Amino acid sequence: MRNTLALLLLCWCPVFAADADFNGRWDIRYPGGSDRASWLEVQGAGTESPKVRFVSAFNGDLNATDEVTIRSGELVFGFRNKVRRQPGQEPLETHYVYKARLSGAQLMGTSETEHSGQAPANWVGVRAPEIKDRDDGTWREGKPVQLFNGKDLTGWAPLEKNRQFGWTAENGVLKAPGGGANLVSTARFWNFRLHIEYKMAKDSNSGIGLRGRYEIQVQDDYGKPPNAHSNGSLYSRIAPRVEASKPAGEWQAYDITLIGRDLTVVLNGQKLIDKQVVEGLTAMGHDPNEGEPGPLSLQGDHGPVEFGNIVLTTLV
Repeated sequence: MRNTLALLLLCWCPVFAADADFNGRWDIRYPGGSDRASWLEVQGAGTESPKVRFVSAFNGDLNATDEVTIRSGELVFGFRNKVRRQPGQEPLETHYVYKARLSGAQLMGTSETEHSGQAPANWVGVRAPEIKDRDDGTWREGKPVQLFNGKDLTGWAPLEKNRQFGWTAENGVLKAPGGGANLVSTARFWNFRLHIEYKMAKDSNSGIGLRGRYEIQVQDDYGKPPNAHSNGSLYSRIAPRVEASKPAGEWQAYDITLIGRDLTVVLNGQKLIDKQVVEGLTAMGHDPNEGEPGPLSLQGDHGPVEFGNIVLTTLV
């Protein structure tokens, strides 16, 4: 009996060791020209209790699930959510299933909605890079750059080519009516300080994408207690420590510093996030290459919003 148990342990050890290769954080792209990116973290692979956190399952939130298995070299995880298929109908439970296998240094995966009749979508994950830059006081400012010239959309382009483009520029204001494409800078940036001013319509919602990966929430929630989806949050990841919003219809100002993964957010002169670490991609993520410079993106696919005085200063 003792010899049998020892033999079984020898057989299991290589399997668990191979499973452990799933562990870590992964940046995900969708081949075929998709304008979205995702993020995956696997913990405990190689044990009996693996865990998964995933961004982009529902509304770009950071979702945790215990519905995880690793068998025969395949990672399978899923989420269940109630979705209203047609206006007026009762929400139905919907099951989203993700599968992946290791292929060299990559994860080759699929995602599908169970019983939807749609073919699975392919995705590819690469390990999120270690970024060593820290906000340690040694960085100096380069020359400030006015990213919006106040009169036209020079230096900007739509992210989604298949959506209506409603952005306009006039009298120093960049406007989006909502429900259209997001806007992306043609220039790309690494470490920087960003000053950007905005004005929201009542109950409206937008966002500012840093390096095309990390969303600072922009929304009308004046007077409400802060949470991880509040105005000034790093969306679904870091809640602002105070509520600093002004009422809808008033101009407000963000001052944002991003050095490596260290993030500081100041809204209307009040510090909301102070040198906290960005774990990985959030909602609005469309550029998964975390180790490289990325664009500034402005969300126009939600509600009406206006931006102005967009000044970015590189840090070197």
